[in-house]
Amino acid sequence: MFRVVVALSLFALALGFVVAQDEIRRGTVKALDAEKGTVTITVNGKDQTFLLTADADVRSGGKQVAKPFEDKDLKPGAAVMFKSAAKNGKDVLTAMRLGAPPGQPQPKVDTSKLKPLPGLGAEKYQGYEGGLYPGGKNERPKAHDDAGLTWAKALRPLDADGKPAATGKVVMLSVGMSNTTQAFSTFKRLADADKEKHPALVLVDGAQGGMTAARIKDPDDKGSGTKYWEVVDQRLKAANATREQVQVAWIKQADAGPRDGFPKYAQTLRDELRQIARAMQVRFPNLKMVYLSGRTYGGYATTGLNPEPYAFESGFSVKWLIEEQLKGDKELNFDPKKGAVNAPWLSWGPYLWANGTTKNADGLAYEQSDFANDGTHPSPAGQRKVAEHMLKFFKSEPTAKPWFVKP
Repeated sequence: MFRVVVALSLFALALGFVVAQDEIRRGTVKALDAEKGTVTITVNGKDQTFLLTADADVRSGGKQVAKPFEDKDLKPGAAVMFKSAAKNGKDVLTAMRLGAPPGQPQPKVDTSKLKPLPGLGAEKYQGYEGGLYPGGKNERPKAHDDAGLTWAKALRPLDADGKPAATGKVVMLSVGMSNTTQAFSTFKRLADADKEKHPALVLVDGAQGGMTAARIKDPDDKGSGTKYWEVVDQRLKAANATREQVQVAWIKQADAGPRDGFPKYAQTLRDELRQIARAMQVRFPNLKMVYLSGRTYGGYATTGLNPEPYAFESGFSVKWLIEEQLKGDKELNFDPKKGAVNAPWLSWGPYLWANGTTKNADGLAYEQSDFANDGTHPSPAGQRKVAEHMLKFFKSEPTAKPWFVKP
């Protein structure tokens, strides 16, 4: 008979900062062998086979499981959190909890030990330093900051063909999924009503429900990517704007139903963001500046769409992408003096993650009422909260003021 006693505190260790044997890890079930009593789990892209013995503590959907190999949720592709140990020279599962796919009930995750990246600073999360920029710092390196200021001051209203014109436009485009369009559409209403907004600035919401990073990264895939960018073109046209007038963008992206654990999911999202930024440089020839944000808090999530700690970890995707540009990656070069321009200048936009009701450095915090019933999509109150935070950011950010705020 299986003993099934898995305390929530045990699984909270999955949020710890050290990953080693006998600690909680996350992965995806790849194969099962009931006769041998083994489970093969993919963790960070690597497969490992474990014995699942009668001494294991197993839980599925919050319920105790007496016969795991007969449980319908234990199957290839299932997300799991688990603990293992070496016994008699073999890797043995000592505890396992089955995760929840998108749309299914999400087990509560303890986020109490998580710190916003700006607050984490030089401290490490599972071996990776915090801070928005290298060295655990929250300020852009001077050279990158100077470059951003130069671009910002050089932006001019452009006509439909992309030529400077006094009556032209500076288009700022949003790119992302449902959470992005919910926040940006509210931000647009607030900004358009703000008397300090630059008269040449036109805000266009290109974000669309269900269009995650994986779905939009390739505009030429003849599938979801092509469809997404065609809708963006339609929205530009509806705003009486063209691709040539897009000079600034805000990207907020994620992927649905993450299961790969850390750092694998964050690395995958980083690579998708990289592909999106490069594709945008081709699609919008005058695009100069892109600001990126990670997810808002996911600790109230009731489904596996994008819960914690994945929402928190999306901040690393943004951080690592920007660091690649800072290190001089030629495929992300934005400076024509250094060779072919393959990407826009990249920077952090507003940092949106806060640990629930605990305020982050910018005073941002989230109540459960800030989210819809799924705990993931913002409620009207949450949309306004994020939009107001964004407006404050773009009105005060030195690299944004020259084109966002009227002279």
